[in-house]
Amino acid sequence: MNQVQDIYIQDYTYDLPEEQIANYALTDRDQSRLLIWNNREIADERFDHLPDFLPSGSMLIFNNTRVIRARLFFKKLTGARIEIFCLEPLYPAEYTQSFSQTESCNWKCIIGNLKKWKDEVLVQTLEINGNQVFFKAEKIKSSDSNACGVKFSWDNPLFTFAEILEFTGNIPIPPYLHRESEEIDLTSYQTVYSKIKGSVAAPTAGLHFTEDVFKALKKKNISCEEVTLHVGAGTFQPVKSETIGEHEMHTEHFIVSRKLIDQLAVFEAKIIAVGTTSVRTLESLYFMGCKVINNPEIDIEQLPVNQWEPYSLPMRNYSRLEAFKALAAWMLQRRFTELSSSTQIIILPGYSFKVISGMVTNFHQPQSTLLLLIAAFLGDEWKRIYTHALSENYRFLSYGDSNLYLK
Repeated sequence: MNQVQDIYIQDYTYDLPEEQIANYALTDRDQSRLLIWNNREIADERFDHLPDFLPSGSMLIFNNTRVIRARLFFKKLTGARIEIFCLEPLYPAEYTQSFSQTESCNWKCIIGNLKKWKDEVLVQTLEINGNQVFFKAEKIKSSDSNACGVKFSWDNPLFTFAEILEFTGNIPIPPYLHRESEEIDLTSYQTVYSKIKGSVAAPTAGLHFTEDVFKALKKKNISCEEVTLHVGAGTFQPVKSETIGEHEMHTEHFIVSRKLIDQLAVFEAKIIAVGTTSVRTLESLYFMGCKVINNPEIDIEQLPVNQWEPYSLPMRNYSRLEAFKALAAWMLQRRFTELSSSTQIIILPGYSFKVISGMVTNFHQPQSTLLLLIAAFLGDEWKRIYTHALSENYRFLSYGDSNLYLK
């Protein structure tokens, strides 16, 4: 494990010109460019041709999370503007329950202009469908950083917290776009298959898919399945330490149906993840299956995968099918129809992929954990791919062009 922790983040950087960062999505999602890397061969294509290059009979797994309007702005009586960025629910801690509250809920938030917000209650006066709502924010718990617990409350039970956010919140587009969110981001920063609210960042590898692409996938006999992982703001967190061992990976929550686990327990063809969030979910499920094999009576609280566990768990090299069969049986015994858990997994060069044979993804920021994940899959080939993409003027980051990596 020490070898992995000793990785220098400086070795995973590249020069990204500002003009190659895509500030807006293309009008036609599936007309973006697609770089294909297939066993060291690079090809330049267009995204709507993706189904032509996928192995017939393979399975694509998507993250169906939906981005919430997580950025809220309040004004103090002095005129100072306070930004509250909702990260994850504290009470009720379950996303669906929190969104369905009609009086109050508590969230972990990042506060912009925190020094200007003392102990006063912040208030917005909203008018929703002709109904007046006093929407309040109150600090309940502070930490050393900008993260705080915030109690939100409102005086009209006609509206859920989800509806309040939809009315007054803003879509949290990535900070590296250096602009405020606009009306167009409400649709362009969501995948066409997004369903389950909870993310504060889009699973951007899926932004290129359209109904036409899905029809073409069906014709090619490629099954499309879904998991839900709520993407946290930590996905944008730069690695500030010199070596990766000093970096604390963020935790993200996911939900996977037993129906999918059952399928994975017998599916022998190639599994291709759409996005790094799907990769992290699938690879984490493998290690959860291994934990179950090693301890069939394991409690659900012990299932979450910690940052370094994949590099230190004492286990023999179970197959993908063995791990998923064990997890499926464990869920069946407990009558779970879905698995709701979390992962802190960090995937680095030296990691051995257990589940996926390929991925669809975007071009990622220099010195990011996402780029390290790509390097874990590609080895040093990532440098050749990124050099090629830069020289061919591909568009980078969230609204940029796409990649298909296959082994």
